[in-house]
Amino acid sequence: MGRLVQVREVPEHVHRTLKARAAQSGTSLSEYLRGELALIAARPTPEEVRARLRERAPVRARERPAAIIRRLREAGS
Repeated sequence: MGRLVQVREVPEHVHRTLKARAAQSGTSLSEYLRGELALIAARPTPEEVRARLRERAPVRARERPAAIIRRLREAGS
């Protein structure tokens, strides 16, 4: 069993929109919101992405970007 989350003071237009989306997906509002919350939780925050990028080793190109573009253009001609 999961934890209880309660959200107060949801604007009427937001509630209406969410309820309509839940109905369109054939689920209850609670089921719909659980799914949406799971998607939000699975997505890293911008700070988490920056932290991951800082941990990675820098990428060193073997070829200058302009040379790569030139080579690809010539290959497509």
